[in-house]
Amino acid sequence: MSPQTSERILKYDDGMTAAIRADHTYASSEVSRNSAAVFDAAEQHPIRVTRRDGDDLVLMSQREADARDSLLELAAQLIAATTDDTGTLAQRLADRLPWMLALSPAGQAECASELVAAARASFATNQAHLAVAAMTSWRETAIALAAGLGSEPVEWLPDGEVVERF
Repeated sequence: MSPQTSERILKYDDGMTAAIRADHTYASSEVSRNSAAVFDAAEQHPIRVTRRDGDDLVLMSQREADARDSLLELAAQLIAATTDDTGTLAQRLADRLPWMLALSPAGQAECASELVAAARASFATNQAHLAVAAMTSWRETAIALAAGLGSEPVEWLPDGEVVERF
């Protein structure tokens, strides 16, 4: 990998580090001298650690690494489902993500559509959490429905009651 740090060059660089902007790059000596600041930055987003004697390294939180792994797993399932030619996309995805079978056919179609859109957004913005959140939300909904939680009558709050967000 080249030592160039222009944001434009990094944007078209190869591999996972392509999303790391120039201001998220630290020299390896900085990790020793100011590890707290470097680790704080790595908790917020992946950072590049440059080394004179070897390839650059990427430092990220386990949460970020897990989200990227989940995104790649979802991508593999989406690619497999889209390259199959039997049934609808929702049916093909439900075959690969069996928890979708707990959803109604309309729910499966909506889930498939949202998962594809969220995956596209994740890849386009390099924000793995978008697809991971969509998949987690749908999976948890399917689990709740399978547990019978969707069959109980819903008690709605009275109109006009405002709930503050934190």
